[in-house]
Amino acid sequence: MNYSGFECFACAARQSADFPGYACPSCGGNIEVTYDYAAMKKAVSRDKLAADPRRDFLRYAPMLPVSRLDLASPLRVGMTPLYCAERLGAAAGLKNLFVKDEGQNPSASFKDRAGAVALIRARETGAKVIAGASTGNAGSSMACLSASVGMPCVIFVPEKAPAAKIAQLLVFGAKVLAVRGTYDDAFDLCMKVCAEKGWFNRNTGYNPFTREGKKTCSYEICEQLGWEAPDRVIVPTGDGNIISGIWKGMRDLHAVGLIDRLPKIDCAQSEKSDAIARTIGKLEIENWGLDSGNWREVKIDPVQATTIADSISVDVPRDGLAAVRAVVESGGAAVTVPDEAILAAIPEVARLAGVFAEPAAACAWAGLKALAKAGRVKADERVVCLVTGNGLKDIASARKAAGEPTSVEAKVDSALAALVRFGL
Repeated sequence: MNYSGFECFACAARQSADFPGYACPSCGGNIEVTYDYAAMKKAVSRDKLAADPRRDFLRYAPMLPVSRLDLASPLRVGMTPLYCAERLGAAAGLKNLFVKDEGQNPSASFKDRAGAVALIRARETGAKVIAGASTGNAGSSMACLSASVGMPCVIFVPEKAPAAKIAQLLVFGAKVLAVRGTYDDAFDLCMKVCAEKGWFNRNTGYNPFTREGKKTCSYEICEQLGWEAPDRVIVPTGDGNIISGIWKGMRDLHAVGLIDRLPKIDCAQSEKSDAIARTIGKLEIENWGLDSGNWREVKIDPVQATTIADSISVDVPRDGLAAVRAVVESGGAAVTVPDEAILAAIPEVARLAGVFAEPAAACAWAGLKALAKAGRVKADERVVCLVTGNGLKDIASARKAAGEPTSVEAKVDSALAALVRFGL
């Protein structure tokens, strides 16, 4: 077993490695997997990783809470490209911008990292069915990975999830329950049904192993940068599980000596789904510091989320406290942007970096521009912008952002006239 136990984010209560639950039995808070870093340090090194032929997340197996690698999906998850985005960075006055394109994963989103580890864990425990709630990406990821090993999968989605994401679920053979309500309604229903049926619950945040999969993105970022940590990583944020995973990964690397400093972790949210950013803002106003009190005292008030960025549209962030801690502990910033800025960011990222981002993913770039404009990001800082999902996930938003094609007759004169309007 590669991990030592679990610890609650809120009350710090500890559980042994054989703890069978998902949440803290003392206060009900989310828990995180803990490790014996001295033992981990003996198992990993830059030289060992350089010699590892695997080009997926399993190259970091000694740093993961799973043992049966033979139970992993055969699909390649992770080792997504990290692009130097000079032209995109210049649009915000940044000299050292990198884009991590998570749309290159099997189901075209970051969520494959969480699903890959959750799948191994489910199979290690002998689970017969894996279930989860999703706005679309987590579900399509779990459906994709489960299909690759023939494991039954049940996904609860809000009825209004984008058609492309629901199509993915169905194509991969998941049993899809379209809930007449919000993502939060789907999440709560999934919790109740999993408890009733005894299914493995993959729900984001609630299942601590999802964070462990997501942290592998941090490992890759630092390895791809020659084991030099970036100055900051900006993360589009909804439930908070991705940003908490990014911070967990950086802490792991620092603890075992693979990086010599920790980056700042920035949270980007839509103004119409901003529970985490509001909480961080409140703590800043109150001058709340790391020694100000027990994390259990920090309360995250729910919001009525209405953003077009469905992947980060949540009323109650299910990994909210861990997300708040990631930003506060790292010295990062929280920023909110209007949906109009998110839409505008979709073609901007595509045209200046060649990466097609769905609305939630584009939120990271919109947020970074806002931080740069406010002077909170220095021009020479090395910044990584996470693009967490491919734009094909939400074609309607992409078309709305990019506009319509120019209609011409099947005649040369008509085509040439149109090209003149393009300046060609």
